[in-house]
Amino acid sequence: MTDYSRRQFLGALGAGTVASAGFTQPVAAQETPVVKMGNNYFDPIGLHVEPGTTVRFEIAAGAHSATAYPDRVPADATAFDSGTISQGSFEHTFEVPGTYDYYCIPHKTVGMVGRIVVGSPGGPAEDSPIPDGEVPDSETIVQNGAVAVGSDVDGSGSTDGGMMGPGMMHGRNGGWFGGLPFVGGALGMLGLVGGFLYWAMGRGDAPPESDDSAMETLQRRYARGEIDEEEFQKRRERLETGSEDPSR
Repeated sequence: MTDYSRRQFLGALGAGTVASAGFTQPVAAQETPVVKMGNNYFDPIGLHVEPGTTVRFEIAAGAHSATAYPDRVPADATAFDSGTISQGSFEHTFEVPGTYDYYCIPHKTVGMVGRIVVGSPGGPAEDSPIPDGEVPDSETIVQNGAVAVGSDVDGSGSTDGGMMGPGMMHGRNGGWFGGLPFVGGALGMLGLVGGFLYWAMGRGDAPPESDDSAMETLQRRYARGEIDEEEFQKRRERLETGSEDPSR
């Protein structure tokens, strides 16, 4: 083989190696599923993984925690707790099969909860509705692999900010709700925008909201990040005392 032919051969071999690395790198990057922690939501809100998988909980905005309910994890599993963090991430490896329900310490009261199914559903989390907010049904999580955050559970905006992802939901009301798989999350967001515009256009003809409806509206605005924590607490206090104008 001449020097020229040898150089051509080695160059082609090197190019093939680089191309192979380009194909395999994205696969490796997907080995650790990521749950984003944003303005009062986990995304995806429902996630299915196999035993031995490490899940990374990453801060997208604000300060949050990923904290498992001690009585809503499989019997042989350890309840994980990241503590409240405002940057970076927290990782936990799920070894024991079953259903894990978890919440955010600062935002549990506004329904910031999530569910991870390891292998197949099971354990105490399947015996009763989650006490705060609502999560997707475990079978739906397994079927879809992940359920995105972003659409109302029942279309009425009664989920403390519309933070539920598409899919079958099982929450405090014990209801079952149809929806879209994870890949339809973007369409769900478009539906939310259309619904909001419809609501805004008909606002002038609508009767004054009740205190309960005004509180739900305030919670939704807070969940979407339209108002900060301080403003949310001020308006909630004014609503509770009757001094807040529901139409604002």
